[in-house]
Amino acid sequence: MKFTDISPAFSGLLAKMTATGLDSSGELATPSWLSFVDSVLRGIGQVMLQNNSYTGLLFLLGVFYSSTLSGLAVLLGTAASTATAMLLGVERTDVRAGLFGFNGALVAIALLYFLEPSALVFGYVVLAAACTTVMMSALMTFLGKWGIPALTAPFVFTTVLFILACARFGRLQSTGILPTAGLPKAATVEGIVTASTLTEGLFSGIAQVFFQGSVVTGLIFAVGLLISSRAVFAAALLGSLIGALVAWAMGAAEPAISSGAFGFNCVLTAIVFSRGFFEVNANSIVYGLLAVVVTAVVFAALSAALEPLGMPALTSPFVLTVWLFLLASPRFLRVRMAGSQ
Repeated sequence: MKFTDISPAFSGLLAKMTATGLDSSGELATPSWLSFVDSVLRGIGQVMLQNNSYTGLLFLLGVFYSSTLSGLAVLLGTAASTATAMLLGVERTDVRAGLFGFNGALVAIALLYFLEPSALVFGYVVLAAACTTVMMSALMTFLGKWGIPALTAPFVFTTVLFILACARFGRLQSTGILPTAGLPKAATVEGIVTASTLTEGLFSGIAQVFFQGSVVTGLIFAVGLLISSRAVFAAALLGSLIGALVAWAMGAAEPAISSGAFGFNCVLTAIVFSRGFFEVNANSIVYGLLAVVVTAVVFAALSAALEPLGMPALTSPFVLTVWLFLLASPRFLRVRMAGSQ
């Protein structure tokens, strides 16, 4: 391409960009490489419930900053699950919104976090990411009867199944990061929590949504959320802080607080309750804050419950807590779902 051709080509690309993504051609337009890239980036953004390509791009950059392998995993998993959805004929609106990409991203990054990378493991990752598309479709059909979102449940179910299967597959080797199977041990107060601990935990809690322990990555993720929504940005910070404070108050170990272990599920719960499921009033705000606090407790409970299996809790505390609070809400007259009569 000649230099004089660059400007028209770049102008054409800009013309297709929108406020939330790279492709403005519309949901029903013929698929193109740009629409696929747009769907993949939106899928990465949907890990934190953001239908925004630019947010997804910043999330991807944040992951690559922390770990090249994790960044490649996110790309591979999102592309595999999105492509599977397209091949199986999922509605274009859902594909373009990234709804069939984010679980694939999380499954891929989890498997390459817990398993030693190899050609076979990468193939295993693609298979698992493709399975999240089927799992997502099944859960959307089942849960749709009650108006409950699937959230990251396909990621949790698929990851648990594919990790447990490794016990019978001799060529898939663990990295040793998985919890050691055994009965839960009584916790003791460990370390001194300082302002530095809480600050580090604040941004690490956001980064841990993608299994990353970098404060800088957490900052990049926060900027991505701010680009998409100021309300979501504030909710994510508040959720991570609440998770850290609950853990501190209950006597959790200082390293667990600073690493963001108690924060990332709370981040996701806070984001859900900032997304307009309920009419905004004092009651719904208190309800949402209660859900965030409960999420931290559920994380501790499930971490202990799954320890005998040597399995991590992943985002199951977030999923179960949000499902519980959404299913309970119709009985609470002062907590009204948005759009309800």
